[in-house]
Amino acid sequence: MRELTFREAIVEALDIAMARDPKIFLLGEDIGYYGGLFQATQGLMQKYGEDRVMDSPISESAILGAGIGSAIVGMHPIVEIMNIDFLPVCMDQLVNQAAKMRYMFGGRMKIPLVIRTTCGAGRGGAAHHAQATHAAFMHFPGIKIAIPGTPHDVKGLLFTAIEDENPVLFIEDKMMYNLKGEVPEGYYTVPFGKAAIRHDGKDITIVATMRMTHKALTVAQEMEAQGIGIEVIDPRTLCPLDKETIINSFKKTGKMIIVDEGHRVGNFGSEVASMITEEAVGYIQAPILKVTAPQVPVPYSPVLEKEFYIPNEEGIRKAVHKVLEYA
Repeated sequence: MRELTFREAIVEALDIAMARDPKIFLLGEDIGYYGGLFQATQGLMQKYGEDRVMDSPISESAILGAGIGSAIVGMHPIVEIMNIDFLPVCMDQLVNQAAKMRYMFGGRMKIPLVIRTTCGAGRGGAAHHAQATHAAFMHFPGIKIAIPGTPHDVKGLLFTAIEDENPVLFIEDKMMYNLKGEVPEGYYTVPFGKAAIRHDGKDITIVATMRMTHKALTVAQEMEAQGIGIEVIDPRTLCPLDKETIINSFKKTGKMIIVDEGHRVGNFGSEVASMITEEAVGYIQAPILKVTAPQVPVPYSPVLEKEFYIPNEEGIRKAVHKVLEYA
């Protein structure tokens, strides 16, 4: 199968979707002539025109507000908030309006809105342009959250998000745009709420998000050579979350590590650990561990960012050995 980068898969998905549905339009900062900060909308304004690929003012509230309003009246907006760090600027529109409207109107109102944004450190973006705060939005019912981890999934999940009649927060790890992988041609979907088992194993379950999946896979392959079987699960979506796959894996292994770039307190891993203690407590053979970013703002220093802040393979290895001490 052909290979595309994560970025190319996004552009292709948007292109195919816009060709299929004239109600789809894109709105965001620098997404038109410039092709987006990460070039994930490159060429689309030239192909579809300024009426369907629109550069917006630097106002996240205006971007999301326009997206919500146009979705309500029958359009199909895909809006871009350049960094997830900026979502708090339009928090009211997201969690009090978009997330609740369909429920408050008894299901009669459709809000087919996709909100694309990026997360993750590694580019020297510092405290305002590099956070991974995806877990915070799990708290609000009414928002679906996709976190693709491969070029294949980013294209398929984006099609699924576009088909949905509810608001979808579509989060792209900015350090993955150059990642290459196999991507089918044409239109296909990846279902929400269905995790992917990236590596089979019988000794430890690792649940890892976005690029952390690839770091977990590196460790899993190393440990396999030592006779230790690590099952790596990529949830692909946070809301809905595939509890069944995660719990079934844990029942097999009895040991779990969650690897996620979000800050340690209120991390996605905290929710997974809580789920295990509520629904599979009898299978626990060792403490459930989290490998996360520390509870500090993202440092600007490249050395601190790389060695201290971003979860890495060494941290995963240490967690694996600590869990195995209890076996």
